[in-house]
Amino acid sequence: MTLKEDFISIGLSEQKTDETLKNAVLSKQLGVAIEEAKKVLNGRDIKTIRVLLYHIATKTKTQIAHRIPMLAQYVGRGAIETEQKLNVALEYILAHQTEELNQAEFEEVCGVGKTISPEDIKCAVKVVIDKHRSELLEKRYRFNVGLILSEVRNSLPKWTDSKAIKNEVDSQVGEVLGPKTEADAAPLPKEKKRDAPKKTNLPKNEDSIEESSDSAATMSELLKRVKFHKPGENDHTDGYIPTPNTKNLLKKHLEETGGQVRTRFPPEPNGILHIGHAKAININFGYAAAHNGVCFLRYDDTNPEKEEERFFTGIKNDVEWLGYKPYKITHAADNFDKLYELAKVLIKKGLAFVCHQKSEEIKGFNPLPSPWRERPVEENLQLFEDMKNGLFDEGEATLRMKTVLEEGKLDPVAYRIKYVPHVISGDKWCIYPTYDYTHCLCDSIENITHSLCTKEFQSRRSSYYWLCNAVDVYCPVQWEYGRLNVNYTVVSKRKIGKLISEGIVADWDDPRLFTLTALRRRGFPPEAINNFCARMGLTGAQISVDPEMLEASVRDVLNVTAPRVMVVLEPLKVVVKNFPFSKTQDIEVPNFPNEPEKGSRKVPFSNVIFIEQNDFREVADKDYRRLSPNQPVGLRHAGYIIQLKNIIKDKDGRIRELEVECKPTGEVPKPKAFIHWVSNPIEVEVRLYDRLFKHKHPEDPSEVPGGFLTDCDKDSMKVCNAFAEVSLRDVKVYDKYQFERLGFFSVDPDTDMSKEKVVFNRTVSLKEDSAKV
Repeated sequence: MTLKEDFISIGLSEQKTDETLKNAVLSKQLGVAIEEAKKVLNGRDIKTIRVLLYHIATKTKTQIAHRIPMLAQYVGRGAIETEQKLNVALEYILAHQTEELNQAEFEEVCGVGKTISPEDIKCAVKVVIDKHRSELLEKRYRFNVGLILSEVRNSLPKWTDSKAIKNEVDSQVGEVLGPKTEADAAPLPKEKKRDAPKKTNLPKNEDSIEESSDSAATMSELLKRVKFHKPGENDHTDGYIPTPNTKNLLKKHLEETGGQVRTRFPPEPNGILHIGHAKAININFGYAAAHNGVCFLRYDDTNPEKEEERFFTGIKNDVEWLGYKPYKITHAADNFDKLYELAKVLIKKGLAFVCHQKSEEIKGFNPLPSPWRERPVEENLQLFEDMKNGLFDEGEATLRMKTVLEEGKLDPVAYRIKYVPHVISGDKWCIYPTYDYTHCLCDSIENITHSLCTKEFQSRRSSYYWLCNAVDVYCPVQWEYGRLNVNYTVVSKRKIGKLISEGIVADWDDPRLFTLTALRRRGFPPEAINNFCARMGLTGAQISVDPEMLEASVRDVLNVTAPRVMVVLEPLKVVVKNFPFSKTQDIEVPNFPNEPEKGSRKVPFSNVIFIEQNDFREVADKDYRRLSPNQPVGLRHAGYIIQLKNIIKDKDGRIRELEVECKPTGEVPKPKAFIHWVSNPIEVEVRLYDRLFKHKHPEDPSEVPGGFLTDCDKDSMKVCNAFAEVSLRDVKVYDKYQFERLGFFSVDPDTDMSKEKVVFNRTVSLKEDSAKV
């Protein structure tokens, strides 16, 4: 019989059969269950146990799949006849997966051969209802019956039929209270409606997040909803590989951590962090914070030739800038001695060997098998010692592990020779461990509970579990989530380095890049980046978004935090011929026009003001709303409307200044628009940024055949010598403002107050800019 015929034989529909066959693991497990159940049916119709067999196939986790034949036979002979009993059986097996199954205890716990009579349920319900009778009579049908249901379930075996309990509770509550009255049916007083929390799709098979967890306004809100395993319940997760010693190791782990959630953020200190790292920081630090745990900042410093002190410092600064404080700052190098000793354990168990194949010989997924794979243990130990003692040249020998990565790569390298001093350990070592060897063991040493990493590391999960088990140490659980990519940019350290060397950008913090230092310099608030990551949700799929989505989060934050000021980017001089005062007047202007309680500032108003050049047109079309020969315009905050009287041009015909007359706003009809302006201004430098790249995927040869360097927009930065109101004379670096009608701006570190040089970066434009005319 084929699998399809088997599935149809138990009563599955054609559609359900086809859906099941698409899932290889499910199909295999259901096929085994059917085959084993048939052996013990004794003439009974297998269709009567179809639901239970399908339940076995879908609910049995990978680490206990070898128990499917036993469960199917219990179901086949009618010893486990309900889903409740089957759930209890699965729970028991999972909790005792590393032990020899105690058949008698298993059958006792699962209720094999036992029943609960309706009378038993009736008595249990009565006991609980009598306990709550007075409160039940007082609150009547507004009493939380769920409390009664819970207590009854706890008083009866776990495999008792939940539906039977619910029916009996409803019956007895009805007997105590009688029919519902009008008062019972009357609605409760209305409370302020709250948004219901969105349902979070829980992580599914393979310990990865295959479905999107709904986005949230904040990372804390998102990560409180995500349901990973509890500390100490590592062996209850799909794909986890327990050993006979797992229970002891988990017990010791809980004793050392007190059941605390522990995560880690493990960047390689060979470059600076980018927007994708912001998601990783938020998830690792955020999950720990949301569950009263701790997060380590651990540098993955196993490639000494690429690591620099400035990268260690920069990473720490970026993490703290995003608002997170590491529980401890550690290094892979802190564990080099321990890692070396564990490597010798691996060799002694025959699970690692010294190999002399060249790096180019073992690249890819189909390299020739190593002729040194079956070397004697003692010879491998001596050669590994020789590697440590510098008796081989670089590339002459490696230590390789006898395992296969999920992607098919055979015998990954654990140690290689590098005659390069290390930032932390100096010249002590000339052999350095690889990521595949180091990461899981450092997680184990630090008692990490949740090893949260991006999806590309899913292919290393089996080797992660294999290695911890091979050297018999505590094994954390690895969970994967999808990477976050932003379009119209590159984040590769090598490619950013090329942009710098070619003079296209100034440095790693050039505001056109999407490194965290660049975003900070441009003026992105850290909470906006964190909120953006939360809105992306938690998903196993790779996410690619346009920069506008990040900019929207930035606007949300700056809109309520950045004071408003007036700055003119392209000044046009305007002389008010009938200025109503004999000298300059100070006008009180609110910092937040819609929230005057947030304070104000004084802005000078004199007979000479400056407006934007594009706020005047000598010849205007019918849709133009600002100043023109036949159209007055209002001055924001001043209380005056100006009307053009004369245009003064230079000898080349360019407009040099305007002469206008003003009238108070109450004396003339309301104008079509109000514009910003400055008077007695200070001069500032303003840098306006646009996308660095023209195409969404600058690294894709199909979009950009000439390579990413050819896709750069030479006009992605423009510099203006602007006029600003005098209140900006005393700004500090990273102060943020909304330039009215122009956008949000931040004070750049190039600002030098001693030289009265103030520099602003445009962080983002105003959302409604495109609609302005």
